[in-house]
Amino acid sequence: MARAEKSRNGASNPGQAQETVVIDGHIIDSLILAKVLDTILMMGGAFDLREVKVGATREDPSRAKILVRASTTELLGAILQAIQPHGASVERQSDCRFEPAPADGVLPDGFYATTHLPSQVRLKGTWVEVEAIEMDVAIRVDSALTSARTVTMADAKRGDLIVTGRDGIRVLPLERPKERDVFSFMESQVSSERPHGHIIRDVAGRMRQLRDGGSGKTLFAGGPAIVHAGGREALTWMIDEGYVQVLFCGNALAAHDMEAALYGTSLGFGLCAGRLVPHGHEHHLRTINRIRGIGSIERAVKTGVITEGIMAACVRRNVKVVMAGTIRDDGPLPGVITDSMAAQSAMRAALPGVSLVLLVASTLHAVATGNLLPASVATVCVDVNPSVPTKLAVRGSFQAVGLVMDAASFLRELARELGWKG
Repeated sequence: MARAEKSRNGASNPGQAQETVVIDGHIIDSLILAKVLDTILMMGGAFDLREVKVGATREDPSRAKILVRASTTELLGAILQAIQPHGASVERQSDCRFEPAPADGVLPDGFYATTHLPSQVRLKGTWVEVEAIEMDVAIRVDSALTSARTVTMADAKRGDLIVTGRDGIRVLPLERPKERDVFSFMESQVSSERPHGHIIRDVAGRMRQLRDGGSGKTLFAGGPAIVHAGGREALTWMIDEGYVQVLFCGNALAAHDMEAALYGTSLGFGLCAGRLVPHGHEHHLRTINRIRGIGSIERAVKTGVITEGIMAACVRRNVKVVMAGTIRDDGPLPGVITDSMAAQSAMRAALPGVSLVLLVASTLHAVATGNLLPASVATVCVDVNPSVPTKLAVRGSFQAVGLVMDAASFLRELARELGWKG
């Protein structure tokens, strides 16, 4: 709660509210201190720097103690809420508050909505890490008050202890890593005029590092434009070479990839002929129908019906595939999850161990995947439409690097950086 400011003679000043906050870590080189102070001023507050200790070297942490002042307790509360994601925590420490969920699928009023930054809650005087952090969910604590984990609104059960308010909650800001690649700056600037070459080289470097012994997986989420525009061969090669361990897609990417394998078309357009073929609009339907008759994509590959392409490579390399359906799907293919909440859960379950994510040519999958990711996961969003990486950034995935270019060009350039000769 905000406190009324005391005058010099000790009387409360009802026109002012104040609170002392503390930020620790690499707050200078990561510009965290500057962001906190700028936010306070931009929102109409004021501050006094009560203490600033700067680390002597880059490895040494720094610390700042800031008295935040505002004209009303409401404004002070809003400021404290805005600077919390930057790691500013109230100096006076208290345990977090929680209330039982009133019903299945319903959170208590005043529940704390998470960011995707590493977070802790204070339980019985001890700071406890919140497990499986992601944005826009709640925090559930166990009955013994020894652990905390995120929980979606839909998964909350009556009686679950849900964290409420903002007391006893600490958000840990991301700091710039020592490596100086495109992911070090955590910026979401989006422009079709930005050069792409150095970004693609950095992405290739990360993928190579992960494949050749690094700890972590690469997740690829993509849409059917990859097939339509000519990026299919490059993506297939990357999967076959072990650069992708998880694939998120919808019914369309898989259907058109296998349509290309069976008919040489995508949405009825001849990929080699460069024109619509007679009755080509039926090809994706006939593809879906044939795979449904076989029973699964995996069986279609293993029986030799589908011998090349993205889905065939995923089966050969045991890539974890999650296909989330939409209301416009034909068929759909076997394995497509038509319940949106079930699909979200399946995507969430595939995320442990993922440390690099490529979101290519799919607005729905880009935003849906971005919502599930911790801020620590390096993310690249590629789309010919600048509104897609922009929307991802606005939704809160500030760590995502946005590239405005067509999917095929990106995939071919990336594959060539990795050694593809196509």
